[in-house]
Amino acid sequence: MGTRLRYRQRHSPRLHSARDLWGGLPSLQALIMPHRIHPLLEERTAGVLLHPTSLPGARGTAGVGDLGPAARKFCDWMHRAGLKRWQMLPIGPVGAGDSPYSALSSFAIEPMLASLADLVSDGWLPASVLRQSEGQKKAERGDRSSWSRARKHKLPLLEQAYFNFRQQSRRHRRASTQFQTFRKCQSHWLDPWTDFAVRQADPKSSNISAHPEYHAFVQWILDRQWHALRKYARSLDIKLIGDLPIFCGADSADVEGNPELFRLDRSGQPQVLTGCPPDPFAVDGQLWGHPHYRWSAHRKDHFSWWTERVKVTLDRFDLVRIDHFIGFVRAYEVPGNAQNARNGKWGRTPGRELLTQLAKELGQLPFIAEDLGDITAAVHRLRDEFELPGMRILQWAFFDAEGGSNDLPHHHPKHCVVYPGTHDNDTIQGWHQGLDRATKKNLLSYIGEGSQLSPSDMLIQVALHSPANTAVIQMQDFLGHGRRSRMNVPGRPQGNWLWRLKSSDLKMAHASKLHTHIKMSGR
Repeated sequence: MGTRLRYRQRHSPRLHSARDLWGGLPSLQALIMPHRIHPLLEERTAGVLLHPTSLPGARGTAGVGDLGPAARKFCDWMHRAGLKRWQMLPIGPVGAGDSPYSALSSFAIEPMLASLADLVSDGWLPASVLRQSEGQKKAERGDRSSWSRARKHKLPLLEQAYFNFRQQSRRHRRASTQFQTFRKCQSHWLDPWTDFAVRQADPKSSNISAHPEYHAFVQWILDRQWHALRKYARSLDIKLIGDLPIFCGADSADVEGNPELFRLDRSGQPQVLTGCPPDPFAVDGQLWGHPHYRWSAHRKDHFSWWTERVKVTLDRFDLVRIDHFIGFVRAYEVPGNAQNARNGKWGRTPGRELLTQLAKELGQLPFIAEDLGDITAAVHRLRDEFELPGMRILQWAFFDAEGGSNDLPHHHPKHCVVYPGTHDNDTIQGWHQGLDRATKKNLLSYIGEGSQLSPSDMLIQVALHSPANTAVIQMQDFLGHGRRSRMNVPGRPQGNWLWRLKSSDLKMAHASKLHTHIKMSGR
C-alpha cells in the first residue's frame, strides 16, 4: 500500500510463536493436490512499472494520462524495447489524496482514464473537443498530473458523450445492446457502484450525474477502451500486471453495498480498522482507516465476493500483484474509535481457505505476492504452498556488508519478481544520492569498483541479470530521473501520484538500446 512501506533488513522470516510454526502448515488438500506455477510466471521476462495516469499528454488528454492513443504508443515503445510486462497500480476510482490505494470501488475503473479521442472515434463526441489552446498544450507537455484540471475538462465531456449516446441509440443499436448486456452481466458490482456514485456526485453539477445510467455508461466505455488496449498489448506480446489491494476504504461502494461483509457497528461505522503496529519508524503505528473484513460472513458464502472481485480483475489483467499479502495470514486489528494504532493486536485471517477457493474456481492463480515488511514464516509457507512468486527489492539489498540480505541477486530464486524499487521507493538516482558512504561502498563492491555506469543503469543491469524470472523496472528509472519523479512517499498525505511521462521521453533509439540489454540478459 502507498502508506506503509518501511525498510527492514530481510534475512530469514521470523517465527513469532508456536502458532507460526505449526498453525501455518499446508492443508491435507494441498498436500494431495499440489498447486502449479502459472505459465506466465515461468517465462524469463522484463517489464515496466507505469500507472496509466502517468502516461503522457496527447490530443484530447487533460491533466492525467488515459487509455487512448498515448497508451497504444507506449505499448509500441515497450515492444521496441523488448519489454513484455506492463505493471500498473490499482485502477479503481481514486479517493483521498487521489491515491489509487484509496479507491472508492474494488470493481469500477477511474473515470478520468476514459479517452476522449476514442469517444470521438466512436462518434459520441465531436472532433472539436480535441482542440487545445496553447496553454493546454503547454500544460500537457509537463511532467506533472493535475486531477483538478482533468475533472474540470473531462467530466462535462463524459456527460455530453452519454447524452449523445442516448440520442443516437436507434442508430447505434449494436452498441446499445452491448451496453445493456454489460449492465446485466456486471450488475453484481455495477449497481452498488452507480448508487454510490450518484450519492457522491456534486449537487451543483448537471442533472445527468444524478442518473445511475450515466455512471453505468462511463464504466461501459472504460470497459470497452480497456479491452481494446489489452487486445492491442497482446498483439505485441505484452501482458498486463494489475495490483489488488487487500483491504477496502471505509468510504467506498464495497463497504456501502456489502456492509455485512465488514466489521461495522449498527450505525455502519467500523468496529475494527486495519493498520500496522508501532515500530522505530512510526511510534504510533499506522492506522489505515480500512474496515476489517467479517471473515465469518465471507466463509458462509464461500468467498463469493472475493471470487467475483478477482474474476473482474483477471478480466482486465493477465497477472495480479496481491498488495499486503501478509494480510492473508494475519491482520493488525485496531479499535474503530482509535486515534492511532498503538492499542491494536494481531488477528488470524483465513487466507488459505480463500486462496483454495479461488484456485478451485479459477484454476492456477496468476498472483504475485507482495511479501515485504515484517514477514513471518507462515506468510512464506502460504506463498509457497500456492506457488506464488514473492518480491525482491534491490534498493534494500546493500545495507548489509556481509552479503546476507535476501534482496541481493545471488539469493534470488527463479520464482520471484525483482524490482530495483517500487512506487513506494525513491527513484534509483534519488535513492543513491541519499545513501551513506558505507552502503555506496557495498554497492560498488557488488557491482564492480570500476563501473562507469550511472546508478540507474547499474541497478537496472543487476535486475535484468538476476536469476528471477521476472524483472520489473519503474519507467522513471529507465529514464534516469531523480527524486522529483518519485511516485509516492509513504506517510505523506499530499503531493503523491503526480509524476507524468513526457511524450518526448519515448524515444525509439532509447528503446532499441534497452532491447539490446534485455536480450543480453536472456529476457
